[in-house]
Amino acid sequence: MDSETILVVDDNQEIVYSISELLKYEGYQVVKAYDGMEALKALETNQIDLILLDVMMPRMDGITMTAKLREKHDFPVIFLSAKSEEVDKILGLNMGADDYITKPFNPLELMARVKSQLRRYLQLGGGTVRPTALRLGGVALDDRTKEVTLDGEPVSLTPREYEILRLLMQNPGTVFSPRRIYRTVWGRGPFGGENAGPAHIRHLRENLEINPSDPRYIK
Repeated sequence: MDSETILVVDDNQEIVYSISELLKYEGYQVVKAYDGMEALKALETNQIDLILLDVMMPRMDGITMTAKLREKHDFPVIFLSAKSEEVDKILGLNMGADDYITKPFNPLELMARVKSQLRRYLQLGGGTVRPTALRLGGVALDDRTKEVTLDGEPVSLTPREYEILRLLMQNPGTVFSPRRIYRTVWGRGPFGGENAGPAHIRHLRENLEINPSDPRYIK
């Protein structure tokens, strides 16, 4: 998957359309739903990384839906709420929502909230707290001291290379696209810096692999 997938849920079709176009422009994949029941069905057939969820909707409101999805999923939920729904907003946060934004919203603020929640979620490996000491074969990473060793010998990495290596070691066996690595480590889309991620991967291989063209660790 080249980018994170966001589920947009609101009974106002114009709002769903405008948010979806904004997210697509930023490089995200989008799934649309117009009430809580539709959204729960969408979760059965799509791998979702974040939900933008209206509070007041017919058939099933956002608060009820949040309570149901938290039985199985831990990805971020951001509420879209009107100022008059303050009590519902607080209740939603207590039920498991991660953040809220008030309508009408500023598109830049909305994207900042989305990126912040995704960064937190992805850096925690999908919501699971990771150990600070990581080891994969001869590679060891200590996140407390920020030290990396290969077969017991210290390895000098740049801060970006360290962050990429930590992400990969926290998620062994997981396939990350260059775009997803860039979003997770840099906290934004490449925007012309598409070559930065692969360049750092190449440097990591040069530091960690006996034969970089036939890597043992970073495939």
